[in-house]
Amino acid sequence: MQQFQSESLSIIDSIPFLPNLAPSGQTLVGICILLAIAWVANFIIKHIVLRIVTRWMPYDDITPVPVAARLANIVPALIISNGVGAVPHLPAPVITLISNVVSASIILFIAMALSKALTLANDIYEHRPSSATRPIKGYIQLLKIILYVSATILIISALMDESPLLLLSGLGAMAAVILLVFKDTLLSLVASVQLTSNDMLRVGDWIEMPALNADGDVIDIALHTVKVQNWDKTITTIPTHRLISESFKNWRGMSEAGGRRIKRSIFIDQNGIRFLTREEKDGFRRFQLLDEYLGHKQAELGEWNAPIEKAGRDEVNARRVTNIGTFRAYVVEYLRANSHITGGMTLLVRQLDPTAQGLPVEIYCFTNTTDWNEYEDIQSDIFDHMLAILPEFGLRLFQAPSGLDLQRGLAA
Repeated sequence: MQQFQSESLSIIDSIPFLPNLAPSGQTLVGICILLAIAWVANFIIKHIVLRIVTRWMPYDDITPVPVAARLANIVPALIISNGVGAVPHLPAPVITLISNVVSASIILFIAMALSKALTLANDIYEHRPSSATRPIKGYIQLLKIILYVSATILIISALMDESPLLLLSGLGAMAAVILLVFKDTLLSLVASVQLTSNDMLRVGDWIEMPALNADGDVIDIALHTVKVQNWDKTITTIPTHRLISESFKNWRGMSEAGGRRIKRSIFIDQNGIRFLTREEKDGFRRFQLLDEYLGHKQAELGEWNAPIEKAGRDEVNARRVTNIGTFRAYVVEYLRANSHITGGMTLLVRQLDPTAQGLPVEIYCFTNTTDWNEYEDIQSDIFDHMLAILPEFGLRLFQAPSGLDLQRGLAA
């Protein structure tokens, strides 16, 4: 208190008109002078120092201004904290209250500055190539939570003018409540560590999670949530821990393999399936893609059927070429000759179980591109050709009767 009085007298003596004012006037003038000094210091820091600091950063789109702006607020707070005792005739309880509030404000400004510094560190890290596979945003958010919880304890201690250890001792009894409050945070932290360490998810991955209507690209991986931009441009937010507790499909393997799978069937009307006549087999020789197949098949069946013919058995006991088998062979050769189909992956044309809608003939192969537009064009071109070539083999596509079919049937 004696120090405050001596400082007050020094201020009174240095200002000519101040000793002539009433005590309340001296207090008001002292507060105004103190605030003016704090404002000038704040102006100098924010408008001069910040411009110098911003030139140090290597990236044009990353700036330390938010960090420095929070730190700049500490300077006027320190001026007020140290100078409030020099204000004339200010009661000691008021001085203590102001000092405590200013101390709490300084702690808040430091916490905000550190929070912005963590954000800045994450922004700088995202410029590195490894950030796509090892994001640290979740860990940054966890550090911010710890930072603000610690700052809250220190602020309360500063306002109460008590030791932080007193509050920490009380938190031990509230451990169960704290665990309940931060349950989602703890689950998300464990999930983030598992997702990152096992390389299960990256920004830019295409994932499917039907349970949450998510089907699109991952655009953000945070501590609590993962954001997915669906193909219709909507955003689905997935709790991070659900990516561990529930299943999802990641299409990254397809992208890295360089080929995208075609797996689609056409349904053949089973009434048109039959053996080929000799004339039809000779006619198929005009198909360049079938020439090798027919030659090999003729040699194979000739060897198989030779004992049957020698024994004079009926032709029904012999093996013969079918139009559906020849069609499958044609499709296989067509796909092998297609420059858009990769030859280093599985390629097959197979029959599935017959259904009431016809006989499914499935094409299973991989394109040599993963681009969606190109993939759909390649797939459409293949099936355009398959549907158009069917009549050449005496086959028809199955189609449920339409109104026009019924009308033609009645007219007949």
